Amino acid sequence: MQALIYHGPGDKQWESKSNPSIGDPTDAIVKIDTTTICGTDLHILKGDVPTVDEGRTLGHEAVGTVVETGSAVMNVREGDKVLVSCISACGRCMYCKQGMYSQCLNGGGWILGHLVDGTQAEYVRTPFADNSLYQVPEGLSDEQVLFLADILPTGFEIGVLNGTVEPGDTVAVVGAGPVGLAAIMTAKLYGPGRIIAIDLADSRLERAREFGADETINNSSENAVERVMEVTDGLGADVVMEAVGLPATFELCTELVRPGGRVANIGVHGEPATLHLETLWIKNVTITTGLVNTSSTPTLLKLVSEGRLDPTGFATHHFKLNEIMDAYDVFADAAHTNAMKVVLSS
Repeated sequence: MQALIYHGPGDKQWESKSNPSIGDPTDAIVKIDTTTICGTDLHILKGDVPTVDEGRTLGHEAVGTVVETGSAVMNVREGDKVLVSCISACGRCMYCKQGMYSQCLNGGGWILGHLVDGTQAEYVRTPFADNSLYQVPEGLSDEQVLFLADILPTGFEIGVLNGTVEPGDTVAVVGAGPVGLAAIMTAKLYGPGRIIAIDLADSRLERAREFGADETINNSSENAVERVMEVTDGLGADVVMEAVGLPATFELCTELVRPGGRVANIGVHGEPATLHLETLWIKNVTITTGLVNTSSTPTLLKLVSEGRLDPTGFATHHFKLNEIMDAYDVFADAAHTNAMKVVLSS
């Protein structure tokens, strides 16, 4: 088969690789119908994730068709159309029983495209298939469910749920990329009073309004702290979400939050960020971090099926799977291409 192979920081190639095979009775082999590229893949290529070995097939999001299952797999079978989750879960360990699948103790968690070969290929081996694959509801297209593999549950769980968004809250989202937009879209389910999107690119702020932001702030030309304080009577936002992964944006979030408020860090950080406890300790601020568990995926699938959520707006560019090198160039140069998510189809 052909696959996108990581050869070390800054080096990737679309090349031949042996087809995956069943290794454990709980595995399934999925033919990739549709996949995409994540900001985390760019972090890997920058060298921010040193646990990724050279020779690894990248990618952790896909919709595909089951072509083979191990002897212990019960919930999916050959021919099923499935969503391949970015998180694999044994379903039996202490953390999985708590719904904290990202911390699976039996070899699960975020492993696809990280510790085992991933989905940017013609086929993928999916460990723990019964707990890590989701049947695609009838009538839904690949594009309607593809972004439920990662960005939608990430924005929802690590942003909205960790930030405990409540009716009437002022919510500020720093970073209007795909995950930030997912947080904006799903925050609306909880009836916040105001959602403020903050970014450096007008094109992304325009997208943020389309996804549900009530106000936007371009922090390259405006002072985000002053603007947020103006609209919150000098208090700050109830919930602030960091969706970039840079020290400066994390520190901005801690300046935007009100006393007693919540900062939910979603972004993937590749370098240390300063935690200003000298000013935060007295403000009763809660700061949360996390890797998505995807425990919300069944709920999000139901909301998409019922027309309550429409994730198709994330897709800005479409490619064939064998055009993945061009797709990476477009996705990585989002400042000029205005790319949000690319869709790669077989």
